[in-house]
Amino acid sequence: MNLSEIQDLYSKHLIGNYTRLPVAFVRGEGCYLWDTAGKRYLDLIAGLGVDGLGHCSPRVVAAVQKQAATLLHLHNNYYWEPQARLAQALCGKLSSMNDPRAFFCNSGTEAAEAAIKLARLYGKQQGGKWKLISLSNGFHGRTYAALSATGQPSLQKNCEPLLPGFTHVPLNDIGALERAFDDQTIGFMVEPVLGEGGIFVCSPEYLQAARKICDKHGALLMYDEVQCGMGRTGDYFAFQTLNAPPPDVIWLAKLLGGGFPIGAMVARNSVAQAMVPGTHGTTFGGNPTACAAALAVMETIDADGLIARTRASAAHLAKGLEALRAKHSQKIKEIRQLGLMVGIDLTFPGKPIFQRCLELGLVINVTHETTLRMLPALIVTNEQLDEGLAIVSKALAE
Repeated sequence: MNLSEIQDLYSKHLIGNYTRLPVAFVRGEGCYLWDTAGKRYLDLIAGLGVDGLGHCSPRVVAAVQKQAATLLHLHNNYYWEPQARLAQALCGKLSSMNDPRAFFCNSGTEAAEAAIKLARLYGKQQGGKWKLISLSNGFHGRTYAALSATGQPSLQKNCEPLLPGFTHVPLNDIGALERAFDDQTIGFMVEPVLGEGGIFVCSPEYLQAARKICDKHGALLMYDEVQCGMGRTGDYFAFQTLNAPPPDVIWLAKLLGGGFPIGAMVARNSVAQAMVPGTHGTTFGGNPTACAAALAVMETIDADGLIARTRASAAHLAKGLEALRAKHSQKIKEIRQLGLMVGIDLTFPGKPIFQRCLELGLVINVTHETTLRMLPALIVTNEQLDEGLAIVSKALAE
């Protein structure tokens, strides 16, 4: 089918809740995509961070094919090896959490929902605590509890009434965080790097203070690493890159599945024990194929040395971004980067630049009207980063 034929089917049969660009992709390999006309694009947003090993990563594809041909799905009243091995692998990477335990679901927003529910289940055991604090401009998902925790009124508009018990505080304001706690607060939900919010980074001092404040109030420190976790910042987890204290609860998705849908919540066992049979569940979550994909992702990160490679790529990218800012100083307000997470904040709306980049063969995206966002795959080369920045520079110059 050509683009026009696909667009016609969309207009007739899909709900119009997405703003779609006039491109239909048919194939992906590594950091490249091809459309219906055969045009090749450099992809530096990697499926909003999902395709973090590039498109169709060989180990992930092989693992999915093998597992799908053996045992595609089971529901969670039984045991299967891939889920057990994935839990072992993730908990091993998070050993600093003190006896961590994993729960698997299908997406980042489901993982956030599981974390919120766990916090409140645990809070019931701590005298009935139930309130949660999160960041203004943060993002935790589109389902109702996750949306209530998301501190962006523009995303909540016309969805009211939201769920009660959520308070939002500004980033890196220790005093505001301290004042937001009361005797009913059970947890602080925070993205170490605000991804959808425009790549804003929590300071190490802020997260260290958050740990102390949570401990003081008997509350949980809860990290949302759906976008920033799994190697993207140059460590397995962003809180490690920031030299922040380990959390009580952390949740992941996106890069974890390498393109296959999966989410995970990990909690230290003294908290996890509040989630007993009957309190939470999922039919599809942690199915054999999803777990096989995630295991292949972790195997690839370790076997191919992608943590060290990400650090080197990030250093190269930082130099290129600095040159871009110097060249377009009147058009670029600020550049924020941690590892392979980049926000280029413009002095004007970014949609025309984003669209022009697409025409020139570069896939990125724009968030909060003025911020160009890049989330390159961990396998990206320096040459591909240079190519992408050259296209952005050309678009800005025009």
